[in-house]
Order: sequence, then structure tokens, then C-alpha cells
Amino acid sequence: MALPPENARVVIVGGGVIGCSVAYHLTKLGWTDVVLLERKQLTSGTTWHAAGLIAQLRATENMTRLAKYSQELYGQLEAETGVATGFRRNGSITVALSDERREEILRQASMARAFGVEVEEISPAELKTRYPHVNAEDVKAAVYLDKDGQGDPANIALAMARGARQRGAQVLERTKVTGFVRDARRITGVHWEAEGESGTITCDHVVNCAGMWGHEVGRQMGVNVPLHACEHFYIVTDTVSGLSQLPVLRVPEECAYYKEDAGKILLGAFEPVAKPWGMAGIPESFEFDQLPEDFDHFEPILEQAVNRMPLLAEAGIHTFFNGPESFTPDDAYHLGLAPEMDNVWVAAGFNSIGIQSAGGAGMALASWMDSGEKPFDLGDVDIARMQPFQGNRHYLFERSKETLGLLYADHFPYRQKATARGIRRSPLHETLLREGAVMGEIAGWERANWFADNGQTPAYEYSWKRQNWFGNAAREHKAIRENVGLYDMSSFGKIRVEGPDAEAFLNHVAASNLSVPVGKIVYSQLLNSRGGIEADVTITRLTETAYLVVTPAATRLADQTWLRRHVGDHRVVVTDITAAEAVICVMGPKSRALLQRVSPNDFSNAANPFGTAQEIEIGMGLARAHRVTYVGELGWEIYVSADMAAHVFEVLHEAGREMDARLCGLHMMDSCRIEKGFRHFGHDISSEDHVLEAGLGFAVKKNNVSFIGRDAVERKREQGLQTRMVQFLLQDPEPLLYHAEPILRDGDIVGFLTSGSYGHHLGGAVGLGYVPSAGETAAEVLASRYEIEIAGSRVAATASLKPLYDPKSERVKV
Repeated sequence: MALPPENARVVIVGGGVIGCSVAYHLTKLGWTDVVLLERKQLTSGTTWHAAGLIAQLRATENMTRLAKYSQELYGQLEAETGVATGFRRNGSITVALSDERREEILRQASMARAFGVEVEEISPAELKTRYPHVNAEDVKAAVYLDKDGQGDPANIALAMARGARQRGAQVLERTKVTGFVRDARRITGVHWEAEGESGTITCDHVVNCAGMWGHEVGRQMGVNVPLHACEHFYIVTDTVSGLSQLPVLRVPEECAYYKEDAGKILLGAFEPVAKPWGMAGIPESFEFDQLPEDFDHFEPILEQAVNRMPLLAEAGIHTFFNGPESFTPDDAYHLGLAPEMDNVWVAAGFNSIGIQSAGGAGMALASWMDSGEKPFDLGDVDIARMQPFQGNRHYLFERSKETLGLLYADHFPYRQKATARGIRRSPLHETLLREGAVMGEIAGWERANWFADNGQTPAYEYSWKRQNWFGNAAREHKAIRENVGLYDMSSFGKIRVEGPDAEAFLNHVAASNLSVPVGKIVYSQLLNSRGGIEADVTITRLTETAYLVVTPAATRLADQTWLRRHVGDHRVVVTDITAAEAVICVMGPKSRALLQRVSPNDFSNAANPFGTAQEIEIGMGLARAHRVTYVGELGWEIYVSADMAAHVFEVLHEAGREMDARLCGLHMMDSCRIEKGFRHFGHDISSEDHVLEAGLGFAVKKNNVSFIGRDAVERKREQGLQTRMVQFLLQDPEPLLYHAEPILRDGDIVGFLTSGSYGHHLGGAVGLGYVPSAGETAAEVLASRYEIEIAGSRVAATASLKPLYDPKSERVKV
């Protein structure tokens, strides 16, 4: 038996399909000293029992791009390696049994067209033609993707392992990783043992591909990999006479999928309430293991399946299978450089889509490791999105009960997780609940999304149409536009950058000029070398040596990690102070009048112009008033220490009652910001979007001071824009926009909406999206006819390159 070498450029921990893919793709890029260590036998954890469904369409363009890459790769692997992958494009069908699900799958079909995926809407009669065994009596709609397929999971992994070996990688089985050598923010060695032998591999990089062991392995390396194993059930029938090749069939409302394989039917389930497994750890002996049967748990799925597929009543059950798979808190896998370390990479937690994801994930991670930069936007799966508390075992146990079932649940817009809630609360939390706040959750923070009226049930009623809070948000929107509103923004990340080199450091990492007076607020982006946007922030100079960087709640850790990794020799300290201060927003044309009622300070333009902050007295407390807005109105963000937040809010709320001020939620903030054309990081702007093409060139330095991405900005200015961010207003006031709806220019799909919401002031749904514009003037871009496709229907839209609401920002600076 071969033993590991003493040195390696990279050690990959875990020999499932993901680890094999990472090894395969690193060697394709020329990495030869690659070592993969598998504790037992390749594929013996989860890969061997995966269903092997290989779909193309995912929730975002880049996740779809990675899934399509996987398909193309698996079709070529046998010719390259000699290992048959069993890959075949037999297509897939998803059916809807209700009007709501019909809307969802038709919206998904529109999204597929925008992402370049071939899709066909088929009638119940056509469904019977393609899948004659299905009961289609109650089917409302169906969509067919002919390029979807299935394959042999174990052989796909083994083919990539062989491909890696052929290019020099060492893939070693029966070799257990027992620990790591850590030097500050780096792993410098990997301890192993194999059949009585043991040793240490010194290395430059380590990749955690340990699957359901990923959380434990991460802890050993000092990194947070939030995932939890759950039981996953399927049955396989006896051979069915005359059964021919069939598409994969998904009936999400019955939590079921069907796959024909070798003349048998595999019926799998994603039940609404899952069974977490392995809370006390995974047995040392685990290898190709099955979990105990639980027919009572699976029986409700089977009963519906027998009605859906009557042949199941006659075919005997050959296999009842229960095996573990790992799930993450948000149903997206973990990929990328761990925030806590500088050479520890993660590819784990694939939420039962590991086979369809493995090829693309391995390719993307290998490219990232090789170049030092993400090949394209991977924000959906970047491990840096995970908050430290999400590694808590109790949290993972509770959340995993829900996340497995969410794969097939209705993906309603604004749907909130129901489990593992209430963990992070602002100082105003209980007060807002008493006032009727309906909470949503992001990054663990409970946030008031809307306020229920007296007598109204303070809870979501989900739909693809107008939800029960639509009117509430409209009234909150109206208050912000016409009067004054209060809302809690305490969850937004607050990062203090302090030290003698704070100004020089921020001028290096930020695209704006931070050589400003104390009290000045600067809107800025942190760019990568390609001019893509890594973070969208405001930066306030607090003192000569201290700044406050404010980020979205979901990206605080990622943004702070980006700052820390670029500190270099600068004498600065970067500290998360999010929980230290609450933020109470006072917004609307009468916001100045409200503040003057509760504070002796001067809020005039002369004393406190737009883009400046001042220390104030408010009630009997102290605070800092930032004159800045994300809703496009006159307003202030009041930063107040957590201990005084409740008092300051009570003072503002009581004074506001006399002015009919309204408490508002963050759904209002989103609808107001999109009317004003303000970008939303993670949707409208990302690491892949050039700052100039995003329409944010006004925030970029015009002088010759060096900053990250400066050369890319100058090149783009010389070459001209290839695409432009355009705002759209639907001319029909009834339809709703969310995101990913196709943009049609003169009848042809040219892109998709990056975000959408209802513009209550403008009187229709509003969206933002990029439109190709190489060599065109602004007038030429706007001269075309634009439509937005919604669930297969095209709706005329008005396009604008300037904000449709207050294009000159006169209301903000009044």
C-alpha cells in the first residue's frame, strides 16, 4: 500500500465525488503534487448511494452555469479516463398540482430561458405521452428540460479520481486524517495514519471535502463549516416488465421524485420535516453504511406516490434505502477560502445535489485556488457567507429539520425560514413585536419586515401574487415618501477600522477618496483586480484615525475578511462592532421636523449637510446622526449605543405619534430603494459586475491615487461599456417582479432582472438589470422596445438609465 508523501502543494481531505472533482480540476490546471486522502474507500460516505440526478437549472445564473458544466464534463469523462459514468440525457419533467406551483414552475421556465437553458412547457396530455405511467388527472402544468439527465454517482467520482491520477495526483484510500499543524492563520501540516503507519504531510493548501464529516474536520482546522447530516429515503422497485427509458419526474407538492434505472423505478423523497442524524458523531466504522429503515416516516410519501404512479401498487419493493446526506442552513453548498484561515479551502455540504454540482464546483474552486481570485461571482455558495454562530450544533440540528424539505417546498418570494429562529435580536426587538412587527431573518438577525395593522394576524400568507402584507408595505412606503417613518436597521454590519494608517489603508482598498474631514460619510465600493465589486459600503470618518464601514448584514463577515486580507503592512485594527450600536432610521420629508422635536442639535443643511455625521443629544441620551439614505428621501440614520437604544426609540416614537409617523419594515426599504435605482449587493452588483457598468462610476476616485482595481477601471473607461444597468417600470400595474425575469429587447432575450419589487409610488413593479450596450450611446440603448417575461407572458416596460424617482436627488438634499 502506498503511503502519503512528506510534502504536497495541496492535501484534499475526503474522497467523495467532490474531493475527486477538486483533485481532477487542480491537475487539469497543472498542479502535480496533489494528494487526496480518504479515510475508508472512495465514495463510501454519501456519494455511493446518491440518486445521480443531473439537472441544469439552478436558482441563479452562475449556479446554473456550474451545473451545465458538470453535465458537459460527465459526458466526456469516459473517453478521457476509460471509466463509464452512466451519464445519459433522458430529460426531466416537473409538474404542478396547484395554481401557485403552476406559477412557480412557469416562472422557473422563464428564468431558464434567460439563463440559456432549453425548456418546454407541456400540457397534461403531453406529459402522459412522455411519461405514460403517471396519473395526470390533477396536473395543472408541467415543464420539460430535455438536456437534463442522470448518471452513476460512484463511477463519476472514480472517473475523476482516475483522471487526477493520470496527471500525477496521489489518491490514497484507507488513510485517515487525524489532525493538523496550525501556524497562526495557516495549516502547515496534515497528520495521517494508515494500517499502523502514521506521519505528517507538510503542505501549502488544505481542502475540506469531508462531506458529512466536514463540520468536524473544519473544527480541527479552526474553521467554521456549518452542516448537518440528515436521513434521506428512497425505495427501488423490482424490475417492471416493459419499462423503457423515462425522464426524471419531479412532483414537488408530493415531495417526490421518480427515476427509471435498469428497468426499475426509484422513488425518492424530500419530506417537509426531516430526520437529522449523527448528533453524537458519525461512527468510526462508517463505510458504505445504511441507516435503519423507518417505513412509518416514508409511508405518507409512498401513499401519494402509488396514486401518482399506479404501477407502484403492483411492483414489489426491491430496496428500502435510508442513507445520510449533509445539509447547510440555507440549502446552498459551501465553497471557497475559509474566512478564519489563509490557506484552508472548503467544498462541502451539497444538500443532496452533489452529483450535479461536483463538476462545476471542483472547476470553480480549482480556478480560485490557482489564480487567487474567484473565476466569477460565487456569492451564493461562498463559505464566507456563513456566520460564526451557524456552526452551533444545536442550531444545525434544528435548522436541518427544515432545509431538506425546502428543496421541494414552494419557493415563494419572501419565504422565511421557520426553524432555529430568534438567535440574534436588536435592542428594539421586543418593542417592535408589541407594535405589530412581523419578523424576517437574515444571517440570524430578526428584522421587522412589515407591521401588521390592529386586528390583522401578524404572520406571512405566502403567494406568488400579492401577499397579505402588500397593503401594509404600501402604507409604509407612502409614509416615507410623504411624511416620516421609523425603522430598525441595527442588523447592518458595522466594522471599525482604526489606527495610524487607517486613511492610507482605506484609500488602498476602497475605490473612493477617504482623505476627508472628520464627520464625512463616503459611499464606496471595494473592488477586485478586475474592477468587480467585492463590497458596497458607506464609510464614515469618526476621528483622525478611525472610520466606520457599514455593510449589509449578510456580507459583514465576508467584507471584514476582505479588509483583513488586504491589511498588509498598514498599522490598522479591523473590528466588528455590529452589536455595540443600534441604528434607528428616521426617513421622509418631515424627518428633520421630527428630529428637531427631540434634540437640541441643528439638523439644517448648513450644520449637517447630506453625507455628514454629527454627535447629538436625543431625549436624555447621546447618539450619532448620519445624514444618508437608502430610500431616496431626506433622512438620518441614528447610531446609538445598545444600552440607550430603547430609550432613544421611545423618545422618537412618542414624538412621532403627534406627526402620524409610521413604523416601517425592510420590505418598504427594498421597494423605495428600487424606485430610486439604488443597487442591492448580491443581486444587482457582485464581484463579477464592473463598477462602471453597474452605473457607480460617480463613486470612484478620479485622481491618480492607487487603489485595488484602479487599472481595470481605467481600461474600462478607455474601452467603453459592454453592458449597462437599466431600470424598468412595468406599464401594467398588476404583475409582480422578484428577480431573474428575462429582459426582452425588440423581442429578443438579452438578459434578466437582477432584482425586482413593487414601486408603490411609481404605480407598478420595478426591476433592475443589465442590458448589452457595446458601442451604443445611452440614447440608442433607450430607443429600443423593452418587455419583461413573467411566467411565460411578456409585459411592456419603460426603460431608464436614470432613477425613475427623483433622478437629480433633490429630495435627499433638501
